Amino acid sequence: ECLPAPNISCRLSNGTEFRFSGEEVGFNKTIPCRNVSGYSYKVAVALSLFLGWLGADRFYLGYPALGLLKFCTVGFCGIGTLIDFILIAMQIVGPADGSNYIVDYYGARLTRLSITNQTYRKPHLSL
Repeated sequence: ECLPAPNISCRLSNGTEFRFSGEEVGFNKTIPCRNVSGYSYKVAVALSLFLGWLGADRFYLGYPALGLLKFCTVGFCGIGTLIDFILIAMQIVGPADGSNYIVDYYGARLTRLSITNQTYRKPHLSL
């Protein structure tokens, strides 16, 4: 249950305006479950930072072909190591099975935003 800030007014679909006092429930928000399968975010970042030039980060995340390629080219001469570290730290590259990292803290987490047919775009007001 989500509580709106006090003195927020919303226009309902029938045209009436409702002002929240901050005490009532404004809406219910569903939070999607995150599928995890045992890959730790801290371990992935540490492997990428210290052993990324050997491809250990890609082996850990389940990408053995890229791990072997990084191992044979010494991390693509260092450039691939730096790029992989940034991608793993920003959680753009995750485990190969499509699961999420195990993040053992509550705080900011990156989410990918996507625009679909169900995305509502607020029209701009022309002044």
